[in-house]
Amino acid sequence: MARKVKTVPEKIDKKENTEGAAPFTLVNYILFAAGLLDIIIGWFLLRGGHITIAPVMLIVGYCGIIPLAIIFRSKHTEKG
Repeated sequence: MARKVKTVPEKIDKKENTEGAAPFTLVNYILFAAGLLDIIIGWFLLRGGHITIAPVMLIVGYCGIIPLAIIFRSKHTEKG
């Protein structure tokens, strides 16, 4: 019987095409700064005893604005 020779599959180069693509834009940085400002104000309000609005601001900052700043992508893209 003939032996089966195992061949090694060719390595596929899986490089993402990220030329010219900036991961974050000015809008992302502005949203991130707004989220940090919201969180800082929330902590100061919490320290001051405002137990109604402070937790709301912290949740909005941590669970809303900061993730939005990370995942937001502009629909306008340049071609060419």
